This record gives sequence, structure tokens and C-alpha cells, in this order.
Amino acid sequence: MGMITVMGGGTEARANDFHHVHVTASNASEAVKWYARHLPCEPLSDRDDSVDCGGTEVVFDSQPTRGSSQRTGIDHLAFSYADLDAKMAEVESFGVGGAGVRLQRFDDGSMVRVTDLFKHGFIFDPWGTRIELLEDTEQVGFHHVHLSATDPDATLDWYQDLLDGERGFVRDGIEGVMVGGVWFLVALHEEGVPAATAGRSIDHIAFEVADFETELPQLRTQGVEFLQEPVVPEGGRTAAQRAFVAGPDNVRLALVEPGFAGVEAGLAAEVLTTDVGPYETPRTPWGEPDLQGVWTGDAAHGLPLERSAEDEGKVELTAAEALARRERGTLGSIWGYESEWRDTTLGYVKAGVSSQVAMLVDPPDGSLPTMTSEAEERMAAVQAAREPIPAGPDNLSPWVRCITRGPIPMPQVYNNGLQVSQGPGFVTVTREMVHETRVIPTDGRAHVGRSLTSYLGDPVGHWEGDTLVVEITNFNGKAPLPSERVQGLLGSGYGSSDTLTLTERYTRTGPDSLRYEFTVDDPATWSRPWTGMYTFVKDDTQYELVEYSCHEGNYGMFNILTGARATEREAASQR
Repeated sequence: MGMITVMGGGTEARANDFHHVHVTASNASEAVKWYARHLPCEPLSDRDDSVDCGGTEVVFDSQPTRGSSQRTGIDHLAFSYADLDAKMAEVESFGVGGAGVRLQRFDDGSMVRVTDLFKHGFIFDPWGTRIELLEDTEQVGFHHVHLSATDPDATLDWYQDLLDGERGFVRDGIEGVMVGGVWFLVALHEEGVPAATAGRSIDHIAFEVADFETELPQLRTQGVEFLQEPVVPEGGRTAAQRAFVAGPDNVRLALVEPGFAGVEAGLAAEVLTTDVGPYETPRTPWGEPDLQGVWTGDAAHGLPLERSAEDEGKVELTAAEALARRERGTLGSIWGYESEWRDTTLGYVKAGVSSQVAMLVDPPDGSLPTMTSEAEERMAAVQAAREPIPAGPDNLSPWVRCITRGPIPMPQVYNNGLQVSQGPGFVTVTREMVHETRVIPTDGRAHVGRSLTSYLGDPVGHWEGDTLVVEITNFNGKAPLPSERVQGLLGSGYGSSDTLTLTERYTRTGPDSLRYEFTVDDPATWSRPWTGMYTFVKDDTQYELVEYSCHEGNYGMFNILTGARATEREAASQR
């Protein structure tokens, strides 16, 4: 039997129709955008958590995933293109940054392989779903669901007999079962039993059962294990019931009544607002406000420094907007990492998500002030002097050289820990990123002489009520500052000058919240001072500062300089 090319609702209705694939993603709305951008899928007009891939529906659940679909009972989904080489070149051009695509290479390093049946390759979505891209001009679009089994033939029998599937061959070469117009192919899992799908990136697949009262008892008599009895799920969009059963090889299957339209999902994380009430700060044994503990800036990851044009006039983001922005920030920082490496993955940690519109609170419009002509000339000179090929470490940025991430702790995708310790006359603030510790005297002493400068400057602190105020001077003029406007130069540390005075203010606003404010006053760079603010969340029970092995394990600088020398040798050989 050749390939059945009509998918989804195009086939004659069967006792069981395929209903949807259920994918776990940190944020459903961002997943919808990713699938619509990179795969032949369209957002549904009446839903914000699903896409239609040529008649096959993929539904996203805003929950943290426990890992990739690979090596589970549902190993991957497959999509077909008329020209695979063009598609692979397209996804490779996006890279892994932002809402990019992670490519999976074959053992020989290639991204595309030609078999007797298909030319194909594999990618992953940002949440760990393995996706096969193949070339099949007969069936462009959603192609099949690929199962992994200890006994492929028995698995095909199960789907054929219990779900009324139609056994056949794809291109007269791969045997599979078609259920409700969708092909299910099975590969031998050679490493024990496949992992369970529940909680992984492909959580389950769903089938529509026309008559629950008649057909579900029949499944019981045939030995099917019910993981959840039929019920209208909490948040269900209709009164249709859903049940979960166990398929072969740890595959979770949903059985749904006609009319089932998914579930209105709850939020994957708490949303933190800037509204705070009165709070009485606890005291240390010697009578100072107690700021001690392990705090994390994860809640503010994705918070922009400046207010964007589309957010003009907004006082606060909605919960949905805040969660989507946080997910974009996390995806924009993944660098190909799995979700378990990202501290800011929604739902993983105690810290919620900030609904603050922008970090800048002064100027009131949320925009940085203008730069001075002196700063413009200084930055232009730096740009002109930059060598396209670095001669040595000194030509690389403080970021690449692991010297510092700058004097202001800006939230990143990971390592946002901040540990505060206090003693009479001193406060220490340790940042997890590049493991820098600022020792702040609060005993009334003055700054050191101006001849002594550094990347992080010289801090002197004092108390204003319950707020720790830290004035930092004596910068060396190479401290990178957070500014999208000079982002291209920040790595070289020219977002400030040696006239910079940075004033920090730390205030507890609740048992688990610490407001952090910073004012940048650099008359050689900016036409006026500017102030930013965001909130740290206390997390002594779950969060601990880990070693940031940057230079200790820094292959980046070695590889950059190795590549530079190779480029020079190649250029010399062509002269």
C-alpha cells in the first residue's frame, strides 16, 4: 500500500480520530509564535495556545518541561518540505539565539542525510521537542508522529487493534499505522524501555472517541490501563470529557469526547507587581536594618532598561504580557542550552515574573538621556581603533576576558544570585555572576584617594532610615554599563568614564523582596543622571550561589585567539 496523502479531517471519519499533539513549553503564546515562524503551522483564530499544522493540531501547555522528547515513547514529530536543503539552510541561519533553532547533527557531522526513503534532518524547538524535517513532495506539511518502542510490531498491533488504526506502508518501505488521517511510525528503542512521556516536551497525544459510554468499557476489558478516569477537566473550554490511558512504552494517551477544545491553562509563575505596602524591616543584633540572605534577580530577567514604544503610557504589564516577555528574554539567552541550564525558565524557581514596564524610573519617560559630545567622540574613537582580528587578550572585552560584567548586577538567564552579609560597620554583597564581592564600609569613613581606581570602584555606605545607600567612585573608565544604545561597545567597557559616580540603594519592601535602585551620574558621558530599579526575591531555601567558572574554564578567549591566528596564516599564504 502506498502512502495515504490526505491528512487530518480529510479522511472518512473513523471510530477514533486523531485529535492533537500536546507539547509542554514554558509559555504557550511564545511557542505558538515559534511554530508559526519555523514550521508549516498557523495560529488558531479562537485559541492562544494552539497551532494548526495542515489539519493536525499541536497544543501547548505553559508548564516547565522535564526534558526532551528524545528517547521517550514519542521520540519526535515530522514535517515535510518540497526542498529540504532550502529549509535546513533557513533554520540554520536563525541560529540558537533568540527564538532560534537548535540543530542536531548526525554522527558524521552532517545535518542532512539521504536514506532509501527520505532525505531528512533533525532540529529541536527551544523547549526540547525533537522535530524531523524531511523531503516528501507527495505530502508537504505535518508528516507523522514517530514512536519509540521495545517491540515495534506489538506497538503497531496495539494502535491498530485498540484505536482502530489502519496498518500500511509509507512509500512501500516503512510500516506504520494511520489513525484518523495521521501516520504513526515506530522505531526500535535499543536502550531498555523508553522514558515516560508525561511531563516531557511531548507530554501526550490525544484521540477523539465518538462514544465514551460504549468504547471506554471495551478498552478496559481489553486490558487498557486508565491513568485518569473520564472527567470534564478543570478549566475545560467545553463540557466534553477527557480520560488518560497508558499506551505501550510509557506513552501517555488522552481520549477525548467530540467537541473537546482544550483547557484554559493557569499561569506558570507568580507575577510580581511594583505595588508594595508598609513593611517593618527586621534588625540585626546591633540594631541595623537586616538585609542578609540569598536573593535572586531572576524575576527581573527580560525586563528592558528603557521603555519600548509599544509600552508607552503603560503603568504595568498584564500577567500574560509579563510571562511572554520573560520567556522571550530566556529564549534570547539560551545559546543552545537545554532548559535545565536556564535559571529563568518559567515555573522552575520560587521567584515570579516582574510586571514592571521598564527598569528606568528616571527620566520619567523611561528613556535614557542624551549622551554628551565628549562621549560620542570617545566611543567613535574606540570604534575606529578596534582591530577586526584581535592581536591578543588585551584586544578582547572585559566580558570575554572574564574580568567583570560591570558594576550593576543586571539580570541574566542564569547566575542571578546576590548574597548579602552584615557585621557592625560593614556590609558585603556577593554577586554570583563572576563571583564578585563588594565590601561596603558603613562606619563613616571617606573614599580612598582618586589615584586608586578599578573596574568596580570604591564603595562607601551609610544608612538612610531602613535603606542602605552605597556611593561608588574611583572607576577606571572601563566599566560596562547597561545601555541598549551603546550595546555594541559595552563589551569593550566604554559605556562610562572615570568621572562616573554610581549610587545604589537597597531597601527591603517585604519578607522576601529587596528593592534595588541604581543612579548613574557620569557628566562626561550623559547629559543628566539616570536611575533604574528592579526587585530581588529572597530564596534561602532553594537558591544557592554556585561557582561561576568563567576564566577558570574559559575556552572562548582561547578559541577566539586561535581563530585569529589561523585567519592571519591563511591571509599570509594567499599573498
